[in-house]
Amino acid sequence: MYENDRDSIIKAQQGDKEELEKLIKENTGLIWSIVKRFQGRGYEKEDLYQICSMGFIKAIKRFDAKFDVKLSTYAVPYMIGEVKRFIRDDRTN
Repeated sequence: MYENDRDSIIKAQQGDKEELEKLIKENTGLIWSIVKRFQGRGYEKEDLYQICSMGFIKAIKRFDAKFDVKLSTYAVPYMIGEVKRFIRDDRTN
């Protein structure tokens, strides 16, 4: 479902914006699934989507294609962490 071509990941890591956008588009369902976990906490879905997308981009940049791990598996903790960090920081302000 969320299996991505390692060549696309490597190109995105090297700064290819089209490949990065393609990866985000291909993983929109995954990103929305994380957003749904945090709904009902007083934040707009679109805002949470943007925050999850930032976490996904960070995961792409740090992903090591040498290991036998799917990008989606690697990215989920980054996305969840990004949203939790946002909620934590937002409440302290």
